[in-house]
Amino acid sequence: MASRDLEQALSSIDAMEARRYALRYALVSAEWLAETADPEKAAPGRGEAVAGLEEMDREVLCGAEMGAALDVLEAHREGLGLKDAARLRVLGRDRSEQTRIPNELAGAMSRAVNDATMAWRRAKRDNDWGVFAPHLDAVVALCRRQAACLDPGRDPYDVLLDLYEPGCDQAFYDRFFERVRACVVPLAERVAAAPQPSRACVAGAFDPDRQWALARDLALFEGVDPEKLVMGRTEHPFSDGIDSGHVFIATHIYEDDVLSNVFSVLHEGGHAMYEAGVDPEFDRTCLAGGTSMGMHEAQSRFFENYVGRSRAFAGPLLAAMASHFPEKLEGVTAGDLYRAENRVEPSLVRTEADELTYPLHVMVRYEVEKGLLSGELAAADVPAAWGRLYREYLGVEVPDDRRGALQDIHWSQASIGYFPTYALGGAYGAQLLHAMTADLAAGGTPFDDVLASGDLVPVRAWLGDRVWRWGRSKEPRRIVEEACGEEFDPDYYCDYLERKFGELYGL
Repeated sequence: MASRDLEQALSSIDAMEARRYALRYALVSAEWLAETADPEKAAPGRGEAVAGLEEMDREVLCGAEMGAALDVLEAHREGLGLKDAARLRVLGRDRSEQTRIPNELAGAMSRAVNDATMAWRRAKRDNDWGVFAPHLDAVVALCRRQAACLDPGRDPYDVLLDLYEPGCDQAFYDRFFERVRACVVPLAERVAAAPQPSRACVAGAFDPDRQWALARDLALFEGVDPEKLVMGRTEHPFSDGIDSGHVFIATHIYEDDVLSNVFSVLHEGGHAMYEAGVDPEFDRTCLAGGTSMGMHEAQSRFFENYVGRSRAFAGPLLAAMASHFPEKLEGVTAGDLYRAENRVEPSLVRTEADELTYPLHVMVRYEVEKGLLSGELAAADVPAAWGRLYREYLGVEVPDDRRGALQDIHWSQASIGYFPTYALGGAYGAQLLHAMTADLAAGGTPFDDVLASGDLVPVRAWLGDRVWRWGRSKEPRRIVEEACGEEFDPDYYCDYLERKFGELYGL
């Protein structure tokens, strides 16, 4: 009888996960259209449709049928296999979170995000923070309410940080950023005093249509399966996935900045390969997709920086770019490109930042989010706080809102707590790089030789085996520990930065 009960419960969960998969398919598709194709006046109708789809998903996850099935799995926990034990954990956690949020609040958040995203687009286009500010205040207020529902005894920002990276709070990030700041700030000062490499080899206008062709070729070159890929253009590059057979990449094209396109595609391609690399057995279940945003950013920044901006990969990357722009890159060497793409220059825009000063951009957003969630800052105060922090952290003056607090889409999407994972992902990636390099060398295939060949199969295979295939079935810290043989340690990230930029700048 017990065996039959478990079999029936698993069958019930399979059916409910199939319904949730259909809803997710529609939700991800709606988001893709919103960012790449929909006209502005489609926003109100899409907002209502998305809110309705999300409500239906909550009804499945939080309903009595799901609760009863999970109770049966809990009673048979000791006899569950890896997949079903992971489903019990993940569905149980997701259900616990969602059941604490009233339907009214969930619907209000969905509609506020839809409105805020459209307002953010207008505000950025018109360089007018005032257009977006009331929407940000509304989103922050809803985030506070959400956090209070999830855990009324905790600081609301701690609750939100934990949603994006399980086990992380302000105390964790304060320690992490203190360690990174202690490395990056003095290193950047020493770099600034050294002779600067030229970016002349990639300066000037690069035809947008040819850049678009280059973008698709780069995605395939790094390893995204063309039979799984949809690509589009957008204001703010992003990626997503529906299952292991269906992924999206959207990028932007700037005629006067070809490297922006190049590294946006390599970054988003890392995300896409992670989604596509999850064990197909997890498709159409709660275990599909990446385990956390920190681990997701580890994959994107791995291909953007540890592969894309490496000295060894400069030759293959230059060849890919020159195949579309032979006249522009005639006479340019791999060394020229490597120095140009790694020039350290404190800047205004996070997504265009050099690898060394990038985490300082993330720290600015972390400090602003702290202020917003604590109530020390209102939306109207953000541009001034932003300018002050950019002067303090990067030594640059913010000339306008478009290149200031309006540059990122995340706050309009209520992704408060997400930003710190960009820096954490870079640190995860450095530790994965250290372990991968040792493993490949032990197998007679040095990491730099792999990159110089342009054939990234060994890199993808290592990440696929140790990270991608597990999807959400393992927590991020466990993945790091099992892949690297030790707990997470940010020193690998700092050591990498000091070694790379010390060598590049002759320090």
